[in-house]
Order: sequence, then C-alpha cells, then structure tokens
Amino acid sequence: MKFLSILTMLFGFSQCGSTKLVENPPFNVESAVYTNWVGGQPGSSGMNVVIRYTSDKEIEFDSLYYSKRISKLEVKPGKDSKVIVGHFNTSVKKNDLILDVDSKKELHNKIPEINKLPFELKENEAVISYKIDNKVKYFKIENLKKGKPVFFPSARPRN
Repeated sequence: MKFLSILTMLFGFSQCGSTKLVENPPFNVESAVYTNWVGGQPGSSGMNVVIRYTSDKEIEFDSLYYSKRISKLEVKPGKDSKVIVGHFNTSVKKNDLILDVDSKKELHNKIPEINKLPFELKENEAVISYKIDNKVKYFKIENLKKGKPVFFPSARPRN
C-alpha cells in the first residue's frame, strides 16, 4: 500500500510542471520562418519569427516561445493568409556589466534574466500560446525554417 501511495504522489508531482500541447489547433500553419537582423545602431540586433496561418475562426494569439525567449505576438493582416510575428531583441549593451577589483562597485550590476520556459524546445521549434473561450492553449511548431539575415545600414552619413 505504501508503494502505491508513493508512486501516486511521484506521478502527481511530475505532472505539475508540464504544459499540455494541443495537436489540432483551430488554425493551420502554412509557414514559419525566423530571421536574424543586425544594424541601424552599434550593437543593435534581433530576431523576428514570422508565422503565416489560415483559419476560419477568430483567434486571440498571445505569445511565442522560441530560443529560450518569450515574445508577445503581433497580428498582421494578409491577403490569402494571416501573419503573426514575434520580435526578439538580442542587442548587447557594452556598459551593462561592471568588473572591478573593488567588489563594492560591482553591486550596481543588473541580475541577468534567466527565462525558464515551460517547454523543452529544439532550435527549429517554437510554441504559440493563444486563447479560446478564455482558456490558454499551446501549439508547437516543429519545422521553423531559417531565413536570410537582414543587415540594416548605419544611420551615419558617409564621406
């Protein structure tokens, strides 16, 4: 009897952290592409994930989980299909970290953000969260394609 109780408790705790993914969402993903971009200002970079989908229903998209990051989704109208975009900032600021012999000066360093996603994702996978009937649902995209990087020119005038 003790063994059965322990087994039941272990199984119950293991299910607490898991988030259930929907296999048949009310939309059809036509394509999903992530594109890295660089430029405009020194150290300025990011990544956009563009997802084209079709659906007969109105869907309230919320967030995109990708590459250990979370982004709110932006909905854009399209001609034949609809588009949602997740924007991720990957810019690095040089003066964010103070290293000094005097450790008191290092107290002003910001604590790094560590995003613990509720999903284990591979490089070509992302998860969309959306709401239907006030319930949050999750759908995994397993075939993200890598787009060509985009380089924006600097705003400095040339001589």
